[in-house]
Amino acid sequence: MTTVRPSQSTTGSDFAILSRRIIDAGLMRRRPAYYVVRLSVVTLMFVGGWAAFFAIGSSWWQMITAVFLAVTFAQVALVAHDLAHRQVFRTKRPSAVAGLLAGNLGIGMSYGWWLDKHTRHHNNPNHDDLDPDVAPEVLVWATESAVGRRGLKGFITRHQAALFFPLLTLLAVSLKVSSVKALRHGTVKQRGVESALLILHAVGYLGALVLVLSPLQAVAFLLLHQALFGVYLGMTFAPNHKGMPHPTGAEDYLRKQVLTSRNVRGSRLVDAALGGLNYQIEHHLFPGMPTPHLRKAQPIVQAYCAEIGVAYVQTSLVTSYRQALRHLHEVGASARAEHARR
Repeated sequence: MTTVRPSQSTTGSDFAILSRRIIDAGLMRRRPAYYVVRLSVVTLMFVGGWAAFFAIGSSWWQMITAVFLAVTFAQVALVAHDLAHRQVFRTKRPSAVAGLLAGNLGIGMSYGWWLDKHTRHHNNPNHDDLDPDVAPEVLVWATESAVGRRGLKGFITRHQAALFFPLLTLLAVSLKVSSVKALRHGTVKQRGVESALLILHAVGYLGALVLVLSPLQAVAFLLLHQALFGVYLGMTFAPNHKGMPHPTGAEDYLRKQVLTSRNVRGSRLVDAALGGLNYQIEHHLFPGMPTPHLRKAQPIVQAYCAEIGVAYVQTSLVTSYRQALRHLHEVGASARAEHARR
């Protein structure tokens, strides 16, 4: 699966009316010039970052390079996201090829594994049973899943609001572990190609560190780069659905997407930093919409939601994190109460 599309049952629905308004405004049209510029900038960041790495050589100044490459890797991941939704290329093959290069070779994450996971998220956002992004793993987003956890998992659940940002430092490692597991279990379609690209990434990345840096510098670079990459990437996704309502399954397409999503207000700098994911409501309603059109679609969608009486949530970036952390703290309350009774 690649692009997530509304089901045919939305024909004649509230969503169909909104869709006609969006199409009439020309907001589903391709933006090839925008993506030429964006992909060129991200590619220059990637190539330039590694060129600087080799030019600087064995030096503790490489920690600055590690920070720059952490930002770059996150931007590559955001490009892979747009590729998955076919916002960049119209057809499947070039989208898949570019996605494999960005995901597997560029940042060391299985594009096929992530694509399947992300598709399931779009189809059922915040659904306790069907959305893999809210499945109880290290963090727990549903109250009923917080009860009965023991040991380290139980400790994390009880304190997960305080541990949220520290745990994001492990996100890049988690993505790699999940990628390897998916490839080992054969759940990825192009298993051979993806495995080869992941190996090339690992050999190239680790080889560069070993050849250029001293052992201590290499370890410091690896830890700093991967930790900041994980934090940045996690902070682009955390504001979008965390702490928003969990659907019952009875909602139509429009309500399922709008009520479970949260927009983040901000300037074009916020747009660039979050890769357009700050317009999460519009993105979930129209996942194939090119990123630069999301800002233009936002007032149309918000006005229509007000017209039909559907709650439309939009906050600042800081408030979005507060709401997500508050939800994590509330979910952990049952685990804290259970622990206190023991």
